[in-house]
Amino acid sequence: MSDLHQEKPVKSLLDQVRIVLVNTSDCRNIGSAARAMKTMGLSQLILVDPIEMPNGQAQALAAGATDVLANAKVVSTLEEAIEDCGLVVGTSARSRTLPWPMLEPRGCGEKMIAEATEYPVALVFGRESSGLTNEELQLCHFHVQIPANPDYSSLNLAMAVQTLSYEVRTSYLLAHDQAYQERSTGNGNSIAKPISEDDEAYPVVDETERFYEHFEKALKATGFIVENHPGLVMTKLRRLFNRARPDVKEIKMMRGILASMERTAKK
Repeated sequence: MSDLHQEKPVKSLLDQVRIVLVNTSDCRNIGSAARAMKTMGLSQLILVDPIEMPNGQAQALAAGATDVLANAKVVSTLEEAIEDCGLVVGTSARSRTLPWPMLEPRGCGEKMIAEATEYPVALVFGRESSGLTNEELQLCHFHVQIPANPDYSSLNLAMAVQTLSYEVRTSYLLAHDQAYQERSTGNGNSIAKPISEDDEAYPVVDETERFYEHFEKALKATGFIVENHPGLVMTKLRRLFNRARPDVKEIKMMRGILASMERTAKK
């Protein structure tokens, strides 16, 4: 297999995949996660409000992946890390009070590679001791759970990053081989493109968050949500729209409806 076939496309497409570590407490875990990423060809590491910044210990555990560690971006909030992503998958080790759309690791890898052709995508990992909060998980389109041994399901952070990064790379290589064969036979020229020319793209996280803010404002204006007792209305609506995955035109249409609701409420 030639270098052109194997290495260049892997790098260019996998650069669209972000590994986001939230509030990591031990910098050594960051170093180990960087090493796990590089073995699978991933390089985009984002650290959200780490408790301990990477130091010499992290570099030692990163081994040959110190470049991934050195290029890691540090942001204050998860929203900053994913605002321009069109697909966000959060890791969850336990079932939540309100179930969210779930993916198996293999399906997660396939979905991320399919949508990475359109925009950045992100895999989000939470704190070593407690994972992601419910609020952080609600920023994700899907959750993924690694089906570990129920009698001993203790996966450390780097293990989880390694497992899911492997699924991403495996899915990429399968898609790339298929696309290569199609190009060779003149039957195609793209990799796992999920959206047809007639379809509208999915909105990125920043757009959907503005939509949810607008939705909540309109529901308060109509009295559907009581300011002091909002309950779980917005959480349930987030789950509903995450399942539906409206595209950009549908989001714009919904915002037009919300603006009409607000005007009517003012009258």
